[in-house]
Amino acid sequence: MTKKKPVEWSRLDNAAKIFPPNSNEKDTKVFRFVAELMDDIDEQMLQEAVEKTVAVFPFYQSVLRKGVFWYYLENTDILPRVKEENKLPCSMLYYPNRRNLLFEVTYYKKRVNLEVFHALTDGTGALGFLKTLLYFYIIKRYEEDFVGKFPKLDYDASIAQKMDDSFLKHYSGKTTSNKIKITKAHHILGRRPIDNRIKIIEGTMSVKEIIQLAHEHDTTLTVYLTALFIYSIYQEMSVRNRRLPIVLSIPVNLRSYFPSVTARNFFGTIYVSYNFSKSGNDLDNIIKEVKEGFQRELTQEKLEEHMNKLAALEHNAFARVVPLSIKDFILRMASSISDRGITASVSNIGKITVPGELAPYIKLFDCFTSARRPQICMCSFGDQLVVSFTSPFVGTDIQKNFFRMLTEQNVQVTIVSNTKDNM
Repeated sequence: MTKKKPVEWSRLDNAAKIFPPNSNEKDTKVFRFVAELMDDIDEQMLQEAVEKTVAVFPFYQSVLRKGVFWYYLENTDILPRVKEENKLPCSMLYYPNRRNLLFEVTYYKKRVNLEVFHALTDGTGALGFLKTLLYFYIIKRYEEDFVGKFPKLDYDASIAQKMDDSFLKHYSGKTTSNKIKITKAHHILGRRPIDNRIKIIEGTMSVKEIIQLAHEHDTTLTVYLTALFIYSIYQEMSVRNRRLPIVLSIPVNLRSYFPSVTARNFFGTIYVSYNFSKSGNDLDNIIKEVKEGFQRELTQEKLEEHMNKLAALEHNAFARVVPLSIKDFILRMASSISDRGITASVSNIGKITVPGELAPYIKLFDCFTSARRPQICMCSFGDQLVVSFTSPFVGTDIQKNFFRMLTEQNVQVTIVSNTKDNM
């Protein structure tokens, strides 16, 4: 008689708690990483690679359960099954009354897709999973090229380190009395498709060309593209709405500021804003204010303060005994109030690297997320920068403005979309 595997469970990390009560068909809280390889995908070999990767990241083999007071992850015997892509990108992965995995690996031609429900991990954690998956797949698919010279896996954290709740680890209890003030921001409106399909538009360009443009404005790639996004939104604002600021939410990888190699969520969020009615519509001025906003918010002290405010609920004795149904209601209300102060979002995963021996088999990486408002996600691999817009709306005017400003600066941009009405 086979012994049953003992049930193991773990609480959701601090950032993860917001996602289950706020996920729905309009905003699934699912994000996708894509790796486009040089050859068509072999399904069986990809399946083998997924199984090996789950052994390295065992908490991925979990289902999300509801307790009386908190959500928690419970281990499961359910195995991930690789399939050819057969549904809309970033479709629902979490269903409150189902026991299913919170991630999915699919493929289409040369593309490997990893989709993850955000309660499981963040972009950095998922990228570690994907890079490990690609390692196992490539050395199996092209094993004759690696005889006697297997590359080293570049993510070698222990299972305990991967499971680390870094929010709890770095919680200091220090908070300020400053209340978070939410200013009403400009909101982008538009017509939604009937099936809630997100509009995805990917622009691929040279990293060197964008960095050169950014340096001409004495700034970084992230600040420069963030300023272009703000200006693109402004071009579609009505005169009346220009009295409202454009406010962008920007997730920040806290591993860059606090020692951690966790494969779970460990991110914070900063906000940068620009008010055209007060500061004018000169691009250099937008860049200047965005740059100052990044410098002001991206300090360890500011990020620690923000992290402690979010973690304080978990350390509040009264909050611990509040039933989950009430917590869910409060978190939905908090999300709705927060939304009033946000126009759009920008996420820069940054430069993606793999062991040099694997690089020749990979063409590019891409990332995007479900969207209740227009968002930009960007990442680079080698000299390929991919900037992906996702939007819940049918219209593409903001995206057109953004890419046209780049092409007017002689940047070569290759654009693809998941719908026929390309720009």
